[in-house]
Amino acid sequence: MKEISRREFLIGAGAFSASFLLSKFFEISSVQAKVKPQKWPWPYEKLDPEKTAEIAYNEWYRIFCGGAVISSIFSQLAEKIGEPYASFPIDAFIIMEGGVAGWGTICGSLNGAAVVANCICGPRIAGLYDGHIIASNLMKWYSETELPIYVPKNPRANKKSIIKTVSESPLCHISVGKWMKASGHAYRSPERRDRCARVTASVAYELVKKLNTWKDGEYDEELEWYCPSDFGVTGQMNCMECHGTEIPVAPQPKK
Repeated sequence: MKEISRREFLIGAGAFSASFLLSKFFEISSVQAKVKPQKWPWPYEKLDPEKTAEIAYNEWYRIFCGGAVISSIFSQLAEKIGEPYASFPIDAFIIMEGGVAGWGTICGSLNGAAVVANCICGPRIAGLYDGHIIASNLMKWYSETELPIYVPKNPRANKKSIIKTVSESPLCHISVGKWMKASGHAYRSPERRDRCARVTASVAYELVKKLNTWKDGEYDEELEWYCPSDFGVTGQMNCMECHGTEIPVAPQPKK
């Protein structure tokens, strides 16, 4: 798969949005005048990936995937740094559960990771691109990796072993569905819940590794997947796996 350089990404993104931004210039300028400007990037101190993953695993049982990733990192930074992390509304991001309100779209753990990366590194509209690249490459990593990787200190289920699967997609319903098919466990089972908590912890672990590298000034990854440059539309790489002739059937609860 062709990697996209930062320069190619910036040119493509700029061309895609230039006409819209030009037509809305005066309207946007008016809105910006009323919005308090943010200072980017946010302050960051390096965190322990192992500790962060354990926090994420336990927080999953409180605010699920997206909120747990955000909490695992921002709660520690609130203690170390204070603002802007101390007043960040972490619990509101429970909405990311189940691929956003149970719709099975992007996995909440990836969604939460994208929020964290772009808050800490800064958004590309501020001329800062590492947060965008970290979030995108984390989705590719998630899609290609046998998950879950992280083993909690006190697992709530799957205590002897756990099935690992490769989702080949960042989407919640595909990631969860493939694991359910491979393991035979239904959606509401303790085993599936533990699996998603471990996946969330795995994502938090990987994200902190990348953020620590960024903090050291050594993060230099290129954008590995950028569909608009190849196909002229946003998308992922395996839609026909499910949207073809064979649609998988989820395991049902045992009666």
